Amino acid sequence: MPDQGGSRQNVTFPSNGRTAHGYLARPPQGVGPGLVVVQEWWGLTSHIADMADRFAAEGFTVLAPDLFGGATAHDNAEAARLKRELPVGQAVEDLSGAVDHLLSLDGVTGDAVGVVGFCMGAGFALLLAARAGDKVAAVVPFYGLPPDPDFDYRGLTAHVLGHFGERDRSIPMTAVDEAATRIGEATDIRPEIHFYPAGHAFMNDENLLGTYDPLQARTAWSRTLSFLRGHLG
Repeated sequence: MPDQGGSRQNVTFPSNGRTAHGYLARPPQGVGPGLVVVQEWWGLTSHIADMADRFAAEGFTVLAPDLFGGATAHDNAEAARLKRELPVGQAVEDLSGAVDHLLSLDGVTGDAVGVVGFCMGAGFALLLAARAGDKVAAVVPFYGLPPDPDFDYRGLTAHVLGHFGERDRSIPMTAVDEAATRIGEATDIRPEIHFYPAGHAFMNDENLLGTYDPLQARTAWSRTLSFLRGHLG
């Protein structure tokens, strides 16, 4: 597997009574909506930093929190261990601190942010949106769901756009449909869900799993930008 070069930390912010770390990317014009990008189980890698830079280039102020405290994984076993050792509550608290930090920054427009999460981070993105309420206006999970299939989404007020692979063995389409149904039953939100003829992690151009699909990635990217601009301005 390629060397991801370690964590891409470049900023600290207060969270849950301690100091959290992350990667901050600002738009060229210096002003734009806030966006939290939530890492995969590999950590705050070059791929996640690149995604943050890409969103920043499109006009967003982006913060990608480092949920693993500087550690990055280079194989599935190491990634699974880091994920297993991360308390879900701590992760959501760190992400909540990231939302508050973004909203405090000069140049962040609006009174709510967007959240985009990948793999493990997709589930955390939905957990965060449910916890943060109206501080999150739009949430975009890529091929991931909360670890608890019976999660109560009643705190969720954000618009939801989901991207999932039809050939993703880790996230069956039936599980995605069930989660969308649960969101609809618990809230007045009707998630917009897209399935792609692709496997897991089809957006990750570092291709650690051999499933990167540039065509589907471009389609999902375009849909995501339109969705975020529509709900964040």
